[in-house]
Amino acid sequence: MTLLPETVRQLDTLVARAQSTGRVPSLTLGVVRDGTLAHLAAAGEHPRPDADLQYRLGSISKTMTATLVMQQRDAGRLCLDDPVEQYLPGTPVGALTLRQLLGHVGGLQREPDGQWWERVEGVDLATLLDGLTPDKIAYPPLRGYHYSNLAYGLLGGVLERLTGTPWAQLLRQRILTPLDMLRTSYDATEPYARGYVVHPWHDTLREEPRTDTGAMAPAGQLWSTVADLGRWAAFLADPDPQVLAPQTLTEMCAPVVISDLDSWTGGHGLGLELYREGERVYVGHGGSMPGYVAALAVHRPTRTAVVGFANAYGMRSGHIGGLARQLLTLVLDAEPAPVTPWRPAVAPPPAELAELTGRWWWMGIEFEVRVDTAGELWAGPPGEPTLRFTPEGPDRWRGRSGGQDGEILAVLRDRAGRAVALDIATFVLTRTPDQQP
Repeated sequence: MTLLPETVRQLDTLVARAQSTGRVPSLTLGVVRDGTLAHLAAAGEHPRPDADLQYRLGSISKTMTATLVMQQRDAGRLCLDDPVEQYLPGTPVGALTLRQLLGHVGGLQREPDGQWWERVEGVDLATLLDGLTPDKIAYPPLRGYHYSNLAYGLLGGVLERLTGTPWAQLLRQRILTPLDMLRTSYDATEPYARGYVVHPWHDTLREEPRTDTGAMAPAGQLWSTVADLGRWAAFLADPDPQVLAPQTLTEMCAPVVISDLDSWTGGHGLGLELYREGERVYVGHGGSMPGYVAALAVHRPTRTAVVGFANAYGMRSGHIGGLARQLLTLVLDAEPAPVTPWRPAVAPPPAELAELTGRWWWMGIEFEVRVDTAGELWAGPPGEPTLRFTPEGPDRWRGRSGGQDGEILAVLRDRAGRAVALDIATFVLTRTPDQQP
């Protein structure tokens, strides 16, 4: 799906300006629509970016670690409310749950002890665990948001102990290969952009080390490309059920905690960051490692995303995450998703469904019930029935949207078998406003 020339011009201008004012050697952002890379906006010559050039993902790696955890949960091998102690016995922070670690609400210290783990060679899992002490809980659990890289090192350890498979191998088997993300790797693989710190006064470059972070790898080790990260963004917008159930990904996108209590513009789900931009909510994550920053922002309802990288440790002005969301908003405003055309039904619904359609009343308030071509019921105010129900058995329907999500709609019949009322979680709708439930 291609973008309009004016949209492309604006995207390219914003990225060129950000590279120049941000003073980064190279900057690249890709727009993904309907599962494909629709446009690549790139600037800088050191090196010249393209869709196959590797950069470091940093903490975007956490979104994949979280997906691996949710796969194991769906397979019945763990529960999110299991304590860490169950998988890493003897750990002094073992009372924290997997859910708390995923959502950054366990209060766990942000970083492991010792030197800055992102810039030195990492240690193995046993050494990481040996360095834990009870005072690693730096913030009272469940009191609020406290971001923790250490939490994802522990989640990687849980996965390894549970499956008997190293995190990197599990990632390759369960995510990267099935999604054809063949240019996403544990170590840098040519061609890749070298990462730098830009000197603040004379703009020279200092190349940063490319470390193997060991047991902390699940928090930020990975390397990827715009093309591959675009595939990951497409998966987050519309997941392959063979990799993760769509309802599980929706669960991951539900807020565990609001991370910005002043304006409520940011939150965190199960491994995914949440960003409010106007009336839209984007999901994704930011990333940084010495010499690199990265961004991932996805608007799931329209299957549109922006992914991006720069090979400098930060931008002199602006922020790559904010830039990605700015570009995403630009695309959605300039080129709304196509409206699905209405098509008439081929045949009327079966009599038992047709009988349920039309006007219903509750406490003097009118409701409309209609049936769609998929055989699902929709209920709500006249002209805008937004509550969806799917069949679950004779005269039994399960809510799949809004405030009735998960609730049961039961059809109540008289002795003659006629539908006379709809019981939606004890709220009974009748055929006339005078009728008593």
